[in-house]
Amino acid sequence: MTPALDLSGRIALVTGASRGIGYFLAKELAAAGAHVVAVARTVGGLEELDDEIKAAGGQATLVPLDLADMAGIDRLGGAIHERWGKLDVLVANAAILGVIAPIGHVEAKVFDKVMTVNVTATWRMIRSVDPLLRLSDAGRAIVMSSGSAHSARAFWAPYAASKAAVEALARSWADETRNFPLRVNCADPGATRTAMRAQAVPGEDPMTLPHPSEIAARIVRLADPALKQTGMIYQAQKDRWVAHQMPA
Repeated sequence: MTPALDLSGRIALVTGASRGIGYFLAKELAAAGAHVVAVARTVGGLEELDDEIKAAGGQATLVPLDLADMAGIDRLGGAIHERWGKLDVLVANAAILGVIAPIGHVEAKVFDKVMTVNVTATWRMIRSVDPLLRLSDAGRAIVMSSGSAHSARAFWAPYAASKAAVEALARSWADETRNFPLRVNCADPGATRTAMRAQAVPGEDPMTLPHPSEIAARIVRLADPALKQTGMIYQAQKDRWVAHQMPA
């Protein structure tokens, strides 16, 4: 039996926390005892999350923020430092799909937005909170990836490119911090019953896919202070996680 995850007294930042996997990861972290800093654009979703976390006896701080606001990301890091003096867990989850289309048909503004939200904002968040995670006795970073980063299927070019870039960021960060208590790993959740998946594959029966709460319950283990691995990609395969070392 897997021992219960204890994150009592720890501060966990989750981006894209107003729905999908981010929403349920925030709930899992709070249930384990962490104070969750929930970041998203959608205020209604954040308020619903806050209600559920508090009803279960947990704690959360809501941060309505568009991740295209780079200065806002910088201010968030400063605010966390001022209030708590550290960060224990980062879940870099927020992302957008863009469009499923032939690469030559993708509008420049769509491509730029995908790269801004998925890649540049992730780098900016890492840059903002890396010093805070190093102040933790067991900093944990969970960077959400996707199988599309490796499959690079037809018509998925913007999203696939963005996730490949995010994995590269995580790999470099993991290597830089290998001799520190900070552990940096990627999670590839696979096909999950989310709004993004429905947008990408509209003809698919969502009931054939795992619910995001199931996936979140697995991913949250990467926040465990006892975790030893770093620089790994954890991929969802049926009822288990398979860990791969990121290529050197």
